Amino acid sequence: MKKELPIALSNRHIHLSKDHIEKLFGKGYELKKFKDLSQPDQYACEEKVDLVGEKNVIKGVRILGPARNHTQVEVSFADARILGINPPVRDSGDLDGSPGIKIVGPAGEVEIEKGVIAAARHIHLHTDDAERFGLKDKDRVKVRVGGERGLIFENVLARVSPKYALEMHVDIEEGNAAGAKNGQLVEIVD
Repeated sequence: MKKELPIALSNRHIHLSKDHIEKLFGKGYELKKFKDLSQPDQYACEEKVDLVGEKNVIKGVRILGPARNHTQVEVSFADARILGINPPVRDSGDLDGSPGIKIVGPAGEVEIEKGVIAAARHIHLHTDDAERFGLKDKDRVKVRVGGERGLIFENVLARVSPKYALEMHVDIEEGNAAGAKNGQLVEIVD
């Protein structure tokens, strides 16, 4: 059986805590949904913020909702060079030892001490998909991307939950290097 799934390329974005939403947009502010994302109950927001690094600013970084317990900024390595920071490759939520950054919104700004990462490539699997593919949460697999610039991604983290929809996530640089397109089918090969 082929273990195929769609791939999605993720651009820079930010997940904000409720406290930081209020500091950046005002007391009691509620984020406005721009569009739903492929993962259930996740969405892109209309609101954007600016990231202020040691070297430069990246304006208009999209916020993803809903609010999280901790603010997390996900950037590519090219973004990191522009900002003048050196983020580690990390699984979502693993923020210890990561650099901080200044975040500027229309009503204020926040300086986080940690929270900027280059997100590790990963696969979201519903529990039914994980069973079908013979995988469990935190397994690491290889995934083949076909095509003219095809390649095999190693060290792809399997994240399993009944709340997930089947999809592999890579950052925009990784996806572009493989010539991948959003929704293209890729294959788990180990």
